[in-house]
Amino acid sequence: MPRRSRLIESLMRGYLSLALPLFLTAACTVGPDYAGPSGAAPAPPPHFIRGSIAGAQPAVAIAGQPWWLGLGDPLLDTLVARALSGNPDIDAAAARIRQARASLRERKAAGLPAVNSSALYAKARLPGQSAGGGSSNLELYNLGFDSSWELDLFGGQHRAVEAARADVEAREASLDDARVTLSAEVAQTYVDLRDRQQRVALAGASLALRDQAIALTRQRFESGTATRSDLLLAQKERDEAQAQIEPLKADIDGQKDRLAILTGALPGALDGVLDNLAPVPLPPPQVAVDDPAALIRRRPDIRAAERTLAAQTARIGQADAARFPRVSFLGLIGLGGATPGDIFDLDKIVLAAAPRLSWNFLDFGRGPAKVRGAEAQRDEAAARYRATVLGALQDAEGALSRFQHQRVVLAELAQAERHASEAGALARQRREAGTISLIDYLAARRMLINATLARQQASAALTSTFIALQKAFGLGWQGLDATATPPATSQP
Repeated sequence: MPRRSRLIESLMRGYLSLALPLFLTAACTVGPDYAGPSGAAPAPPPHFIRGSIAGAQPAVAIAGQPWWLGLGDPLLDTLVARALSGNPDIDAAAARIRQARASLRERKAAGLPAVNSSALYAKARLPGQSAGGGSSNLELYNLGFDSSWELDLFGGQHRAVEAARADVEAREASLDDARVTLSAEVAQTYVDLRDRQQRVALAGASLALRDQAIALTRQRFESGTATRSDLLLAQKERDEAQAQIEPLKADIDGQKDRLAILTGALPGALDGVLDNLAPVPLPPPQVAVDDPAALIRRRPDIRAAERTLAAQTARIGQADAARFPRVSFLGLIGLGGATPGDIFDLDKIVLAAAPRLSWNFLDFGRGPAKVRGAEAQRDEAAARYRATVLGALQDAEGALSRFQHQRVVLAELAQAERHASEAGALARQRREAGTISLIDYLAARRMLINATLARQQASAALTSTFIALQKAFGLGWQGLDATATPPATSQP
């Protein structure tokens, strides 16, 4: 027995002599430390955002409230709120966050000891040790706990947790990006719906005037003061105008169904609240303009790309740490012996501790190859981050430019509508004075309707560019909890 004790003591000293140098390097974490994407992000040019909008305020002025409130349409506010709480894509993005957080907790737990309960019964037949041969039977009963723990000597576990945490933050940013896209899509669909409804209403008023003109032309044809060609031409123009209304009606039906789907409802569920005619909501007179630094900080897709880059950088260290020796410990404590009653005997305690050193030093290049693969993934993430930043800067500058020019277009068409209104008023006076015919007066009224239609379409285009501007600035997610479970939806 003393000889066996000396053997165990000798083995333990050998394990410790092998493990001690590795303990001294326990503070060593291999792999590159992530210091931000400064080398991957392009610097915006000094002229970024070429112009300015009259009355523009700093972007921070609108960061505290959703941008769509500035459109002043309560029904739109309700639709966006329903979409953000009930859209399936938002639910899926939130579920991906919960998956990433569960993976993070798993990674953290992997660095802690694992404790298991165990019960063991073993029976063995052993050859005899005496010269006469024979054999003997051996039974073992044991009840207790075992524990295992692997030291994070080279920071592989630390890098894994670091990568998992960055993954969580990337998923949270992706949810914010989904909210930005969804709020813009709901607003744009709503604007398209109101635009088509207004155009159908104006087209109907124009058709009524054409019907009056056709009736007068028919009377003149029957009295011999107009030709049949005049009558046929008027009917042709009326039929063409009628044909243009039908695609608009189909668009209206599609947009109502689209809004229902975006809010998580069935097609047709919102028809009752959307059928009522309403004007296209217009942007506020003062619009916030961003600067490049705030844009890059706030846009969720940029944040998601940056967090993905951080995660891929951490995985380089995780792959590098796998190339070095690993030290783990196995411990056992329990009660047991040769009979079943021994597991209830507190004097028969079984204790065991076994350090283990493993090192796959001859892997024929698999470890370095994994490190190079992780570095390539990091480089790909850096390139994607750079592309995302460049795309964001392009979106912001392009959206602002279109918004500025569309304001000019709307101002010009509003002036044209005023001129048409004045011309219509003069035509009415001349008609009352008997200096022009009723057909000429109806033509002047159709001219005013056409001018109103052009101004209406320009108003819708201006609101569309405003929506695109807010999306380019990455607005539409502030103040929303990424961890909240979306509530059940109901119809507005």
